[in-house]
Amino acid sequence: MVQRIAVIADPHVHDCGWIPEGSGLPGAIRSFAETAASTRVFNESVPAFRAALDRVAEAGAKIVLLVGDLTDDGQRPNIEAALAILAEYRERHGLRILMTPGNHDLYALAGRPQDKAFLMPDGTPVTVRSAECPEAATLGTAEALELLSGLGFQPEASDLHWETPFGTDLDWSARSYEVASPDGGTTCRMIDSSYLVEPAEGLWVLAVDANVCAPRNGATDLADPAAFHDPTDGGWPAVLSHRAHLLGWMADVAARAREKGKRLVAFSHYPALDPLGGVSHEEVALFGGGGLAGRAPTPDAVAAFAATGIPLHFSGHLHVNDTARHAGRFVNVAVPSPVGYGPGLKIVDLHADRFEIRTVPLRRVPGHDLAFAAYRAEAAQAGLPVPPASVAADHGEFVSRHLVELVHRRYMPREWPRDMVDFVEGASVADLLARLGLPADDAAGFPLHEFVEDWYRLRKAGELAAADIAPERLAFYRRLAAAAPATGEDGLAKRFATLLRMMRAYLGRLPNRDFIVHLPDLAVTPL
Repeated sequence: MVQRIAVIADPHVHDCGWIPEGSGLPGAIRSFAETAASTRVFNESVPAFRAALDRVAEAGAKIVLLVGDLTDDGQRPNIEAALAILAEYRERHGLRILMTPGNHDLYALAGRPQDKAFLMPDGTPVTVRSAECPEAATLGTAEALELLSGLGFQPEASDLHWETPFGTDLDWSARSYEVASPDGGTTCRMIDSSYLVEPAEGLWVLAVDANVCAPRNGATDLADPAAFHDPTDGGWPAVLSHRAHLLGWMADVAARAREKGKRLVAFSHYPALDPLGGVSHEEVALFGGGGLAGRAPTPDAVAAFAATGIPLHFSGHLHVNDTARHAGRFVNVAVPSPVGYGPGLKIVDLHADRFEIRTVPLRRVPGHDLAFAAYRAEAAQAGLPVPPASVAADHGEFVSRHLVELVHRRYMPREWPRDMVDFVEGASVADLLARLGLPADDAAGFPLHEFVEDWYRLRKAGELAAADIAPERLAFYRRLAAAAPATGEDGLAKRFATLLRMMRAYLGRLPNRDFIVHLPDLAVTPL
């Protein structure tokens, strides 16, 4: 029997209908200024999440895996809004929702403060601080999980099997482990919300809580959020250091699944393989480790995951679309976010001898423009031009234009060497070819900044980027990347040669839109 499931990552639900207490605001429309500097969009999240769930229902999937960051920063109003949406779709379509927490859903023991800019009707930004509006703060782990407990963290009567790494005791106090600061001087107990469930005959779903909030050296007040390391950059290396108990349990689950003939699917918020075309190390060497590439798992973490015997793992966190395979040991499928570039979700058909995985793009989203008038009012209030994103025809175009804002407001100013930025601002692609000593190409007569924008589209969305890059330009990029020199005569040329080699890797990824993972060798072929 073929079983169909859906996988949604990083919906980042933000409720624009929330009225922050004491703010004088009529709602909670986030400012475009903050949106343009963020790796996700905010006000569009509820329409995009509903559109994703509609696609799930249309596909006939009844089990949905939520791969973390269900909410935008774990505020109680946003958690309650997300739960209301899920309850509606469960009632209408019979969906079973299984979740693992992401770094934006909860924080440490007591949560942490948040400051956000929202818009008045005339476009004036108003900052809401959780110091004055407590419901604007991120909840602590125990409080958030109590609200979210119905999303797989507690068993249902219809489940055929359910367990945690610690047994079957449902009490949160029985599902905790000791985590220490790097120097071992400060310790505390944290909840591990991982679980294994058999929601349908023969299907085992392993939800791994890979969030690690470790105390800092010398921390004394554990109610202070500053006492903990942010889990954002931790991922599987942090699991290896602080939650090693998970790895033995995962190996035991995988062995039992093989013995009992169960189809095993695992998911966590963090990628277990490099989801950026396998060249994150080159990006770190080029731009430093402060960006997405710095969050790729270490070789030790990859080896530890491979040793568990888990064959298929879905991840989120980086808002990218990617398929990666580790030496026939396991496949990591990075699932795109509904509110990041290349918006989409995955539909997975589980056969006895293969997994068929389809990516469903989320380009047409009813209500995608709900904040566009507010963005235009904000621009007028600040005396700025109308943001091009605020006149986008659909959600796909909106997040594509949002990515352009990110490239020029965040990625290049924060990460790129100054000489590369200066060159991009005044050069054409033809100038780049000349700088690299490559032959002229008639297709190279466009600004170099457009090449950089497309480089990021391919980096984040893989095959999904073809929706925004014309076929003839994609063909040119393939020629250009294939001709990339191994080095350059000067520092600038050398760095751009590296950029082209990375583009070659993005264009040469494993199939990542519609593909098959074959059993038992885990070969990946187009569908």
